[in-house]
Amino acid sequence: MKKFLFSLSIFIGFTLQTTLAQGGFDIWVIDTKGKGKKFKVLTETAKALTNRPEYDNQPNFINDYQLVFSAADETGNHDIIVYNFTTNKFTNLSKTEDRSEFSPTLTDCGQYVAAVVVEPDGRQRLWLYPTNYGEPELLYDDIAPVGYYDWYDNKAAMFVLGEPNKLVYARGKGDLVEIDDHIGRAVKRRPKTSQISYLSMKSPKETGDGLELLIRTHDIKSEKTGVLGFGLAGSLDFIWQDNHYLLMAQGNNVFQKKSNHSKWEFLGEIKSDTHQNISRMAYSPDLNKLVVVMQRK
Repeated sequence: MKKFLFSLSIFIGFTLQTTLAQGGFDIWVIDTKGKGKKFKVLTETAKALTNRPEYDNQPNFINDYQLVFSAADETGNHDIIVYNFTTNKFTNLSKTEDRSEFSPTLTDCGQYVAAVVVEPDGRQRLWLYPTNYGEPELLYDDIAPVGYYDWYDNKAAMFVLGEPNKLVYARGKGDLVEIDDHIGRAVKRRPKTSQISYLSMKSPKETGDGLELLIRTHDIKSEKTGVLGFGLAGSLDFIWQDNHYLLMAQGNNVFQKKSNHSKWEFLGEIKSDTHQNISRMAYSPDLNKLVVVMQRK
């Protein structure tokens, strides 16, 4: 088991530091309808939002009409791009030649888009980019290398790369709470709660389709932990549709599960002759849009 955990940790770390820089990923948009148990993915509406040989990945909605994502230019440098669903226009939130930005999300206060920045010296730290296009600022100068994260109470719960990878919560300056170790790359706050949910690499279930990882929760307020069952075999990412239902993908198929149920329900297949293997998703209940990332064939 220790050998397995080490190997999977190295794989995720390798994915974080090198695969992010590879091209061949595009963002697709699919209409949805309904909420909760009645949620449906209208797969016939699926269309490519980006269509380039470079890297377009890690999408997140920041309001009811804008999406942010990380995109590579022709030189391999990555910037934060804003897409406006009202105007159908793309805008650079960042345009930096000496560093790359990944995993953009909106902060709790709504005034910044945060990003994991690979700095000129190779350090990976969390930076804040003002939504009014002002100068960015470093958030945590002493926490690195940060890979993935989410927010609770204007503070970040972060995947910190190491041996093993750790999930930590920055309660205050010099007050870093270690939540768990041997974790995967998905770190998601459960909507309308103080729970941070994540994939655990401990005690995976081996299946013919690959490894199923446990979805665990940690409540920042109560410090109680929980388990929400296993994810889909071979999948390393999930999102919340609302505070009761999770979404996950396997291949080109999208699934949903109620948090206290074990069974994943098939919602539909994103059919494409050019793209495959959904790796990340984002959902907007305001726009009734599901955004997925797929690799170019």
